[in-house]
Amino acid sequence: MAEPYAAVPTVIPYANWGQRVGAYLIDWIPQFVLIVLAVVTIRVPILAVLFWLASIGWIIYNRFYKAGTTGQSLGKKALNLKLVSEQTGQPIGALMAFVRDICHFVDGVICYVGFLFPLWDAKRQTIADKIVGTVVIPADTGY
Repeated sequence: MAEPYAAVPTVIPYANWGQRVGAYLIDWIPQFVLIVLAVVTIRVPILAVLFWLASIGWIIYNRFYKAGTTGQSLGKKALNLKLVSEQTGQPIGALMAFVRDICHFVDGVICYVGFLFPLWDAKRQTIADKIVGTVVIPADTGY
């Protein structure tokens, strides 16, 4: 009689550093354009303020709301990545996405080394990811 097959452990394919940087750069393009427009229109203060506020609105919508509720900011969606809780595999919510971005301060305060952690870390996490308990994975992963 044949033995039942044992469950095969799955290896989670975490997003690599290049993918994460690419997603961040794509996220940053609309913000950059809005800030440039704010600077260009500095002689018309109301326009400059409106563009500046639109830039802040973009960050709130894209990095906190979209990334928190769906796991995908514009950049992560473009590169087929997803930000999820390490424990549940589900999106972390807008508040925790905000907290994660605040925790990126720790990544930067040590000469930006925290942003390089995904180059050698087993789960390819930044220090902020470790603090909040998140991972970035391919969106089509069944995690």
